[in-house]
Amino acid sequence: MLVTLGFLMVAVFMFLILTKRATPVVGLTLVPVAFGLLAGAGLGIGDMITDGIKSLAPTAALLFFAIIFFGIMIDVGLFDPLVKLILRMVRDDPMRLVVGTAVLAMVVSLDGDGSTTFIIVTSAMLPLYLKLGVSPVVLTVIAGLSNATMNIIPWGGPTVRAASALGLSPSDVFVPMVPSLIVGLIMVLGFAIHLGIMERRRIGTLVLTSERILEKVGNGGSSSTGSTGSTGTGGSNEPADDGGDTGRFIDGLAPGRDTLRPKLLWFNAALTTILLVVLVMDILPIPVLFMIASSIALAVNFPAVKDQGEAIARHSSSIVSVVAMVLAAAVLTGVFQGTGMVEAMAEWLLQVIPDAMGPHLAVITGVLSIPLTFFMTNDAFYFGVLPVLSETAAQYGIEPVEMARASITGQAVHMQSPLVPAILLLVTLAGVSLADHHKKVLWRAGLISITMLVVGVGLGQIPF
Repeated sequence: MLVTLGFLMVAVFMFLILTKRATPVVGLTLVPVAFGLLAGAGLGIGDMITDGIKSLAPTAALLFFAIIFFGIMIDVGLFDPLVKLILRMVRDDPMRLVVGTAVLAMVVSLDGDGSTTFIIVTSAMLPLYLKLGVSPVVLTVIAGLSNATMNIIPWGGPTVRAASALGLSPSDVFVPMVPSLIVGLIMVLGFAIHLGIMERRRIGTLVLTSERILEKVGNGGSSSTGSTGSTGTGGSNEPADDGGDTGRFIDGLAPGRDTLRPKLLWFNAALTTILLVVLVMDILPIPVLFMIASSIALAVNFPAVKDQGEAIARHSSSIVSVVAMVLAAAVLTGVFQGTGMVEAMAEWLLQVIPDAMGPHLAVITGVLSIPLTFFMTNDAFYFGVLPVLSETAAQYGIEPVEMARASITGQAVHMQSPLVPAILLLVTLAGVSLADHHKKVLWRAGLISITMLVVGVGLGQIPF
């Protein structure tokens, strides 16, 4: 019964989200509660949800103060010079913008933290997307794929979990998978080029005038000016396919906005640099770092109490949206684990795998990691499911390290899950609906995961 309820709960939730019959917050809350009660949780469901909230509370705090901090940095003009530089490099080509997004996301992802990556990439790139009329959905897709592919680096999380669960060295798991990683990144760049070309054809020609206003000229020869609209290739005005209200986090880079603090540019740059350096050094918990940095930024840039309140309020919609989704996701994870659905689903999978497929358990694990890590947390998969699969595979002569390598190939899909707070942050900052993001990213992520698995098998790192 738990197996049936578990799969039904996931199916109902995904149906409601993808068909836009419910917001992620409503779906993540009501669906698990309903199925948890059907599973016999009773009043104990309160404790299950509380446990889930406790586990995600630090993440909610991180996102809360990270949005405030980087929102302030955008308000005071820290990123204006960077945006101007990128805009000059991009020139009039949306494809360069999309490819640049992929490269920037890959580089920043080296810090191993998805939330930080998405905040930095969105802060730097979203204003350009809005000014050029490029769909923000393209930004979330490419940034999401870049970070997800890079997520198998040893300090990124899943590789460490897989190694810890099976008593292995993370380097033994990761190093042989470097060729798979390289192929995955090449695929991301390929998707970026393709999406960039599609946006180039849709928008037409873009010219940056000396007054910093974009003139959009379609193939028909007509032109218009503006900062966020777009003109299609036929010269008619067509809104970008953004899937939602873009710019809620970043409302443009108006050169004369009241929040600019040009005299504090070097202070804000130093504060941001110190924050990122200390973050990588892992001296203090990341939520604590952002709490301290946000307080310093507010106090220095907006000494008046009224101005500090207004600075926070400017980004309140983004804060409420992303923190609410994180806390709602805690309901799903709490019910999933508290009712025993995760364990029941894992045991069921082992039972349905025929004995003849035993020698292929490594490949099967790689394939299963794609949907399973999407529907459950990395902790649940790597500490709950992987050890059971590895123990069974050992009977067929498959080494634990080979199982671990196969298990991390599904991360490209996992990072798109609504259970991953970072992806909720990304779509919120970009003003994109999760459904629109999933429609364009899931099949691409799945293809990357399968390809990385195939490369691992072809090079002998994963036994077939």
